[in-house]
Amino acid sequence: MKTKITALLAVLFISISASAQIDRSKQPKPGPAPAITLEVPGEFELKNGLKVLIVENHKLPRVSYSLTIDNQPITEGDKAGVASLLGTMLGNGTTSIAKDVFNEEIDFLGARLSFSSDGAFASGLSKYSDRILELMADAAMNPLFSQEEFEKEKERILEGLKSNAKSVDAVASRVGGALSYGKKHPYGEFVTEETINNINLDNVRAFYQKYFNPNNAYLVIVGDVDFKTVEKQVKKYFKKWDKGIDFSTNLIEPNPNVASTQINFVDMPNAVQSNISLTNNVKLEMNDPDYHAVLIANKILGGGFNSYLNMNLREANGWTYGARSGIGTSRYGASRFTAGAAVRNMVTDSAVVETLKEIKKIKTEPVTAEALANAKAKYVGDFVLALESPQTIARYALRIKLNKLPSDFYKTYLSKINAVTVEDVQRVANKYFKPENARIIIVGKGSEVISGLEATGIPIKYFDKFANPVDKPVFSKPIPEGVTAKSVVDNYINTIGGTDKINAVNTVKMNGDFVVQGAPPLTVEIKQTKNNKESMEVAMQGMVMMKAKWNGTTGYREQQGQKMPYSEAEVTAKLADSGLFPETGLDMANVTLESIVSIDGADNYKLKVIKGEDASYRYYNVETNLLTQEESTTEAQGKEIKTTVKYDNYSEVNGVKFPYAQTIMTGPQTMSMNIKNIVVNEGVTDADFE
Repeated sequence: MKTKITALLAVLFISISASAQIDRSKQPKPGPAPAITLEVPGEFELKNGLKVLIVENHKLPRVSYSLTIDNQPITEGDKAGVASLLGTMLGNGTTSIAKDVFNEEIDFLGARLSFSSDGAFASGLSKYSDRILELMADAAMNPLFSQEEFEKEKERILEGLKSNAKSVDAVASRVGGALSYGKKHPYGEFVTEETINNINLDNVRAFYQKYFNPNNAYLVIVGDVDFKTVEKQVKKYFKKWDKGIDFSTNLIEPNPNVASTQINFVDMPNAVQSNISLTNNVKLEMNDPDYHAVLIANKILGGGFNSYLNMNLREANGWTYGARSGIGTSRYGASRFTAGAAVRNMVTDSAVVETLKEIKKIKTEPVTAEALANAKAKYVGDFVLALESPQTIARYALRIKLNKLPSDFYKTYLSKINAVTVEDVQRVANKYFKPENARIIIVGKGSEVISGLEATGIPIKYFDKFANPVDKPVFSKPIPEGVTAKSVVDNYINTIGGTDKINAVNTVKMNGDFVVQGAPPLTVEIKQTKNNKESMEVAMQGMVMMKAKWNGTTGYREQQGQKMPYSEAEVTAKLADSGLFPETGLDMANVTLESIVSIDGADNYKLKVIKGEDASYRYYNVETNLLTQEESTTEAQGKEIKTTVKYDNYSEVNGVKFPYAQTIMTGPQTMSMNIKNIVVNEGVTDADFE
């Protein structure tokens, strides 16, 4: 069937934006530094060790409760994931209140209540504050651990692991932590199906008993409350929370930084982009004298839109939607500096080179006075704006406690930010940004990017998705004798039904669900004809949100009330289409069988198809002969957009097989189309394409 419609779906989701014209030739004069006055929260402590911070704010009749259990980092070993399971089970009823009754009361109160393995959060109207706090305390001290709930949450985590198996970002995060810290370090340990299956309900109960205790806990209360009233409530509901046994862990040292720059590569043949993360371990705490200078240095390098990295990789070269850097702090001597981006496969090597160049720049060249002033202004603005929220006061007070900061840390915050000099920026950049001792962790499609990465001269080590060292993968296999581009296409045509049955298909109408990350549920209706006409409409709750029409001669896209005729280039491309089944109209003189590559663990023939000046790639499963993936490049708003469409779940209609499942990946966006119904030679008229 025709596949061009999927590329159009991707284009329709590119947002239209405009940039305001601002005179940047004149830098605004800075105003006087604002005087910072921070309210001091009320405090008290229970005999069991629970420490309570209260910030009264009577502007709105609301209150929030935030419980933080400040345990040292721990490893879970062969039962990694037990903490996650505990977090999902807490807050689902208590030993005296059934789950459904508990949740119904939370809803009735209009409240929110959520738990994790190291704390909880609740909020609601202050007139219900007493009951909300009581429910929170009951759920924390008397959790309901049922076998049924355990099995349900365990299965949910396992499903999440399976869905993340093909996620480039999930793999990059897992491998990055494991290689940087070590798999036996709390920050490098990761959850697998095996470790989850090692856990039983008794393990969850034991973990709760040992680690979910008030010994090192903080309860932060913010909102329309009275200190004395709250003190009575907390003592009433939490005094019976038994103090646990104090424990301490001997944290192992994280992995040392590598002796010289190296690329750590993970091959994921399904990747449409490369995830690049240059990283080295650092030791930085919030009370470190370098802290404020590091914030400014990172802001200039990659902490904002106008940073070195973003202006190079995104603005100057158009390789990514955003390039960023970051540096963490830790009381336990284990944190990381990272810099990187998600980029198109073809520019992976160039992005690595340019990332290294920008880090070298901030280490060797003094930053400009303007860049320094802009970075300071951003921190000053954000800090002052945040102070308008009483939640900020509470958060700052808790950070002072947790990080053992001086009591005036935030009162002097702006003065220390403004005291950072050009020399400070260069000094801390050289101290903490260490590309000469960094791993450049790249997760991507090896068959397309390794040759370019090898050309950089940086040594490459290979790892699997779980950070285990492996040999360099074989990215392509020899093509068997007698297999040609024509034989691959002919086998596909015969497998989906054969020429006669394909030629009998005059129209196709499809209806299904359309899922876009971060968007509400959508439905899609697609109509296509043998003589190259198309209609696609995406709707939400019956209302059409976007559509595209092509009547064989002209066409348009319409989204958010804006109707945009197809450009001359788009019309030319449409006229070159081959009806419902592109393979039947291919000019085999312009089709090349390039190699056999692995996609999701299965061998596929890779065909390159040339149409005019455009090239696309089509992949056919060696065993089934079916089309599994298509890659193409389109242009939108002056930028090239690479789109990958994966096909699955083939089913027969009128003797012809159609893919009922399609996953469309364009840039960082993933869209899924699950067809519910396909009708052949019915329900389509010429009026559908106008």
